[in-house]
Amino acid sequence: MKHILKSIVSLIALWGLALAAHAQQQQQGYPNKPIRIVVPYQAGQGTDVATRFLAEQLGQALGQAIVVDNKAGAGGNIGAADVARAAPDGYTLLMGTNGTHVLNQFLYPSMPFDAERDFEPVALVSTFPMVVVANVNARYNSLTELMADAKARPAAVNVGLPSTTARLVLELMQAQTGVVLQAVPYKGSGTAMTDLMGGQVMVGIDTASAARSFIASGKVRPLAVTSLKDSELLPGVKPAAAQGLDGFQVVAWNGLYAPHGTPPAIVKKLNAEIARILAQAPARQRLLELGHEPAGGEPAALADFARQERQKWGPVIRNSGMKLE
Repeated sequence: MKHILKSIVSLIALWGLALAAHAQQQQQGYPNKPIRIVVPYQAGQGTDVATRFLAEQLGQALGQAIVVDNKAGAGGNIGAADVARAAPDGYTLLMGTNGTHVLNQFLYPSMPFDAERDFEPVALVSTFPMVVVANVNARYNSLTELMADAKARPAAVNVGLPSTTARLVLELMQAQTGVVLQAVPYKGSGTAMTDLMGGQVMVGIDTASAARSFIASGKVRPLAVTSLKDSELLPGVKPAAAQGLDGFQVVAWNGLYAPHGTPPAIVKKLNAEIARILAQAPARQRLLELGHEPAGGEPAALADFARQERQKWGPVIRNSGMKLE
């Protein structure tokens, strides 16, 4: 009996060694088949466009085709959940956002995944600030002037909001300054900008990428960007943090994630290739043209950044009472 048990133990040990060797061989040969990057939003949306550019560059670097798979719905939760359940082998990735990995857990009554535990962060790919804009006939030339008017006339200033992130900018401004602004929700940037230019609302908040063509053509007036420092997307527009709102920062972002348990060697390889791509001047310029500021950094930096964002936005959302179904 002892000999039989000893033989079984030896076989199990050999089997374990064989599996480990096979896994190591797979990691060393990674990738040896096409990779799928899930974008949890519709095709043509800002995250999708930037992901397709990155997929093209990353595919060339890795020598494998990379397929972008749009799985929209529930504010990004459907696509993110699909990746959370995928095999952790590096062949299914997610282009996560501040929606999927920060905001949604506070906005939805239940979540099909855990944003922190169910994924391995790979790299922060890009960020893009919001911008506060005004009708060209408005009395404001700066955020300071807008805040002064809102303080003098509580709830009298209407602000067009085409997204959840825009609403969060408004809520944070109100929380930090004590002013009361009147939120006017819109389903998208197009109608919000049309009403802003037409004077139905005198102030709007949108992404820099959505607003900058209107700013460049003089159809709306920029008051402030929500990045902590000046943004390459809107040169010359002062940050809110430089206009009396100390430390004010709201940035939307895209970050590449893999399912939890993906081997560190694969995560490291993906991170290194993304860093190399983002360091190239033509790639950086193209991302800027698409409305994204190139980011980068180690996987741990993305994990820390998302954690800080959750700590920041959780109380703001809870205090505002915002909820999504």
